[in-house]
Amino acid sequence: MVKRLMRNKEGVIAALDNQEHKLVLPTAAEWDKLQRLETLLEPCRYVTELLGGEAYVSCSVVLPSLCHLRLKMEACDEDPAYVVRFKTKFKEDLASRQEKLNNAWLQIATVLDPRFKDLKCLPKTDREEVWTTLEGMLQQESPRRSSQTHDDGPPRKKMSLLQMGSDSESEDEEVQPAIQRYRAEPTIKLEDCPLRWWASHSGAHEKLASIAHKYLATPATTVPCERLFSVAGHIVNKKRSALLSKNVNKLVCLSNWLKDDEAQ
Repeated sequence: MVKRLMRNKEGVIAALDNQEHKLVLPTAAEWDKLQRLETLLEPCRYVTELLGGEAYVSCSVVLPSLCHLRLKMEACDEDPAYVVRFKTKFKEDLASRQEKLNNAWLQIATVLDPRFKDLKCLPKTDREEVWTTLEGMLQQESPRRSSQTHDDGPPRKKMSLLQMGSDSESEDEEVQPAIQRYRAEPTIKLEDCPLRWWASHSGAHEKLASIAHKYLATPATTVPCERLFSVAGHIVNKKRSALLSKNVNKLVCLSNWLKDDEAQ
């Protein structure tokens, strides 16, 4: 809204000069404040579009995006007093909202994204704790996967007898190298798709890949779902209320496919 007003500033002033009105136009100082406000809000617009996407991974971008906003809102010596007040209030509001987030889930999603697995968006004191949590999740995943693999084999009670004489630390010995191998992988570019990376590296990180698919497939916001409901609302109106549900599904799919073709 601010950008559109600044872009059409001269046209708005010229149009109002030719009309009788009681509107009070912004002063030169207020126009300057609007210009600064546009610059301050530009990172917010970028982050909003980034977290509301549906054609790429967004869940693992939440914490890096919040970190980016906090850095952008750091006050500097050149900032006027009103800019400092704006940045301070912005950071306070951002901190209060972040407390309500599922930070544990977002941290695992971030560490499983090869673009952000260095966890630079978190304090150094919190990074090892995230890796420890991921290691515990991998230990829980290993027995569950092995039980699913042997469902068609011998009964579990008989198989458990074979495990009584085995080393109890064998699972830990398998989990730790898996984590270390993933940590040794280089980070990828921000433009690369993490899901494609996991698809091509699933052989080397088989156990971690299943966890990564679960977390990275979760959208960061409900915007994609709301967008889908909006499309369905345009299709099912008063004049088309007799549409069958299967035909509505087909039309929604066709709308999405046509949009993808136009984008290409």
